[in-house]
This record gives sequence, C-alpha cells and structure tokens, in this order.
Amino acid sequence: MKSLPYFCRGEVVRGFGRGSKELGIPTANFSEEVVDSFPSDISTGIYYGWACVGNGDVHKMVASIGWNPYYKNVKKSVETHIIHTFAGDFYGEILSIIIVGYIRPEKNFSSLDALIAAIQDDIEEAKKKLDLPEHQKLKEDNFFHTTTVTNIANGH
Repeated sequence: MKSLPYFCRGEVVRGFGRGSKELGIPTANFSEEVVDSFPSDISTGIYYGWACVGNGDVHKMVASIGWNPYYKNVKKSVETHIIHTFAGDFYGEILSIIIVGYIRPEKNFSSLDALIAAIQDDIEEAKKKLDLPEHQKLKEDNFFHTTTVTNIANGH
C-alpha cells in the first residue's frame, strides 16, 4: 500500500444509521465522491490513524473501508470511528483523517456480538499502534491545521 499514509478530508454525511444505534460505536461517514477518490491500492479492510473534526483536537481513529459484509452493503463506504466521546453529532462538519496503517481485511461475522467484539479489538490495536513514535509525529501534521476542502487527496 504505497499510498499510506493517506491524507483525506471531506464533509461528514449521514450513513446507514447503524454505528451508534446497533453497534454502540458511532462512525463518521464520507460522501461517495470522497470514497471514490481513494487510491486503488488502498484495499478494503480496517485501518488506523488520526482524525480531526473541523478545527478541533486530533484523536486516534479506526476506519472501515469497504462493503461491510455483515450488512451486505451495495456501495463502498469509508466509516471512521474516532476514539473520543463527542457531545453530539457533527453532520456537515469537515472531517480530516490520516490513514496510517492496516489492521485486517474485511470479513463477515456470524453474529452482531462477534462483529462488535472484533471492532473493540480493532480499537485496542489502533490505540497501541498509534502510541508508537513513528505514528505520533503524524498527529502533529500541518494537514490538521488547514481547512481547505479542495485538497481531498494525498499531498495535502
């Protein structure tokens, strides 16, 4: 995956409404246009990195890129779970993320509980990996301190 780290920015749009309600794990979703702009060498799967809403603080995150086999999505999505508790939703805000590394491929699960357990494991894995010095430096990247929406792809 030559495209990592991958820098991405876009408006938070309404997703499927499952993250918070069914999973207890809220996610921020990018529009189809942003999803379609991802490089082809970023395969589907679960990733970790850094995220910032608007001009707020930078937090650890995990992101699911793909079709979410458990839910049998027909459209590819990028769903970011920011490892932080927010007071409310932030639809319409600009979400900036840096995808730093890969955790695992997408897979189907036999139950909702198994899916939730896997996501919790992904979150723990992301927390550990993002504590490494080589990943900590990206938390301070200037990308998070510029807010132009036009630079949706790599290269800030």
